[in-house]
Amino acid sequence: MKIQLYLGALFSQIQGKHWWIGILLWFIVVAPAQASVILRVAIEKGVNQVKVGASTTAIVKDSSGRTLGQLPGMSAYAAQAVPGGVALDKWQSGLFWIEPTAKGFVYIGDRWFRGRTLVIPTENGLTAVNWVDLEEYLYSVIGGEMNSSWPQEALKAQAIAARTYALYKREQQRNNPIFDLGDTPDRWQIYKGVSSESRNTYAAVDSTAGQVLTYDNRIILSVFHACSGGHTENVEDVWGNPLPYLRAVQDFDQNIKECNWSRTFTPGEISSRISGVGNVRDMIIESLSPFRSVKTLRIVGDQGTKVLKGEAVRTALKLRSTRFTLNKDANGNFTLQGLGFGHGLGMSQWGAYNLAKQGANHLQILGHYYKGVALTPIQAK
Repeated sequence: MKIQLYLGALFSQIQGKHWWIGILLWFIVVAPAQASVILRVAIEKGVNQVKVGASTTAIVKDSSGRTLGQLPGMSAYAAQAVPGGVALDKWQSGLFWIEPTAKGFVYIGDRWFRGRTLVIPTENGLTAVNWVDLEEYLYSVIGGEMNSSWPQEALKAQAIAARTYALYKREQQRNNPIFDLGDTPDRWQIYKGVSSESRNTYAAVDSTAGQVLTYDNRIILSVFHACSGGHTENVEDVWGNPLPYLRAVQDFDQNIKECNWSRTFTPGEISSRISGVGNVRDMIIESLSPFRSVKTLRIVGDQGTKVLKGEAVRTALKLRSTRFTLNKDANGNFTLQGLGFGHGLGMSQWGAYNLAKQGANHLQILGHYYKGVALTPIQAK
């Protein structure tokens, strides 16, 4: 199924929202990245249908690499799951590659990306995977994870942390035959495609190209978060397993309004989020980290008790952080007054912003948040 006008209108909208005059002019202005690492980023997973296309004429190939034909530029087609594979326009195959010519962009779902597209059947439908150069992937991630108007030294620190994190996760996923990463912040990093790129993200990535953080010659788990509210945490107090480089340090993000939050829950709201306890009667903070984040929270109901530990406290209740105080009012409602946004491990992005504003460079920022690490050139595998 071909969709012409919708994609063209979206492309015009992307152009209008950003500084560039012509989106294809980017490839003349921006020097290509030098890294040779290719990432496989899952954009759509387990869907029955996904829109795909390219900004330029695209070559369509099957699983053997045989060219089946071409898709015209600036058109979107619906790839659909069918028995035995995928249907795309007039073709049917076990899978499809879509490769734009002349350094064009690919279109997946509702966004534009660099690289090429693999559409492949998986257990629950189709998965659309963006195969993209690591450095070009980072052009987008930096703008998704940080405001691209922030100081360049903060953006550089983010670039190195994000590059390191992507390669760490890629290694974890080495047995996954389909993809290395997703595009969301729950397990991965924010990857929006070309819409979050800018001159500043290009500069941050290009000036740190190929640099990662290592500890004992191994790539580290370079996690980061929005803000800690004054002090980061030791990893074992959040996820349970100690790591020598994720140690608690003083932070510099207390002045950020997003780091201060308050939530009030009725007993019914708690019951709907926590299964197996029935009607909630009480919530009790049982233990705190040395920096007053909640390590253990007991929830007591009329049908049972559940103990949440570490990061499970934040995710189960959908809180901004685990650094909070707890009060119960006369009506049985629970008010949580909190600090921080995220898990509180590794680099605070707002802390990096403030440190950069105070004159710290990106290496000083990274050295503050990740202890005992080395800056190392990547080795492509």
